[in-house]
Amino acid sequence: MHKSPTHDLLIVGAGPYGLSIASHAAAAGLDVRVFGRTMASWRDHMPRGMFLKSEPWASDLSDPAGRYGLAAYCAREGLPAEHGRPLPIEHFASYGRWFAERAAPPVDERLVASVRPAPGGYEARTEDGEVCHARAVALAVGVLPFTEIPRAVRGLGGAHVSHSSHHADLLRFRGQDVTVLGAGQAALETAALLAEQGTRVRLLARSPRVRWNTVPAAWQRPWWESLRAPHTGLGCGWRNKFYTATPGVFRRLPEQTRARVAAGALGPAGAWWVRDRVEAGVDIRVGHRVESAEPAGGRVLMRTACATGEDLRFETDHIIAATGFRATTHRIGVLPPDVRGHLRSLADGTPYVSDRFESSLPGLFLAGLTTASSFGPAMRFVYGASFTAERLVRGVERYVRHADRVARPTAQAWRAVPQLRGS
Repeated sequence: MHKSPTHDLLIVGAGPYGLSIASHAAAAGLDVRVFGRTMASWRDHMPRGMFLKSEPWASDLSDPAGRYGLAAYCAREGLPAEHGRPLPIEHFASYGRWFAERAAPPVDERLVASVRPAPGGYEARTEDGEVCHARAVALAVGVLPFTEIPRAVRGLGGAHVSHSSHHADLLRFRGQDVTVLGAGQAALETAALLAEQGTRVRLLARSPRVRWNTVPAAWQRPWWESLRAPHTGLGCGWRNKFYTATPGVFRRLPEQTRARVAAGALGPAGAWWVRDRVEAGVDIRVGHRVESAEPAGGRVLMRTACATGEDLRFETDHIIAATGFRATTHRIGVLPPDVRGHLRSLADGTPYVSDRFESSLPGLFLAGLTTASSFGPAMRFVYGASFTAERLVRGVERYVRHADRVARPTAQAWRAVPQLRGS
């Protein structure tokens, strides 16, 4: 006889979404186990000197009682958490660890190598070989599995090209020539930090101009100004209010509309507080598309095309692609290919999730960036963690209650019955 699963819920990932889900699940009485390096993206994949772009009040991790918000941590540590004042990334990472110690079950810092269906639920195998069983799994893997590097430079290899999320320290580029691709906050802030440490840096962007966010409106303001453009966790405005206040309603929009909004809303833009730093030390070239990039004597020879005819040809030591993330189903590497292949996907390649964040494989739940095409742009930010945690955990509770009554196909059955795919 097969042994019953040890846990109700196994969570893969210990960032803002994973920790928030863990806090709500434990409070609901579920037997929970959490794997992952706590706040790894913020601790290990962002250079020191970066700041949180979101407002502090919009950057809380979520616990059911609301006791462990960012303001509570900053008050305890004597740190400012003020509207309109950027917060250093290292303070936010420390806040996440503080939250994990107080509001969530203990985190096992080992990484999970694979998750697959097993009799009675799922089994997860850690990188050092331990196998753990659970009735349900929540994948809160963050953004790192989904890095997007433009095809024109992808084949250069790690010595010549990297993604902006690959760097916790930029000092290796001091005194070199570096080309940053992109026009969003990651590209602009990376370029500023490089220039300030003595790196010769140029920024190439396909967009015709760099967009800059303005200084946020005052927190206290006349009622008519608040009515015209209310504050939200994604910035002022009624459209952002819709994204933040009603993700469940967003999910009812036509799939093509949701995909278009998820891809285009809140597009690349720099924070107001980094603009002077960028313009003071970065060679900005907008409207340029990389035509080719090839190794040349230990460097990279790049050619770009520009609509104005001002094409460029130059050599650089390294390319940093700050070109975002694309959370498609086939990039969820913790799921083996045979399991990924049986996940239903939306037309834009992202995984389908139900109104309770459950994928097309019963008992497998998804959170964070992978769900932006289903629940809207808020899922690209920490702000979306609260809605996700509350609703996902309700889905897990319902699933666990009924799990023993439902005959679930094994991985072998899924392979043998293709029509189950996307059911």
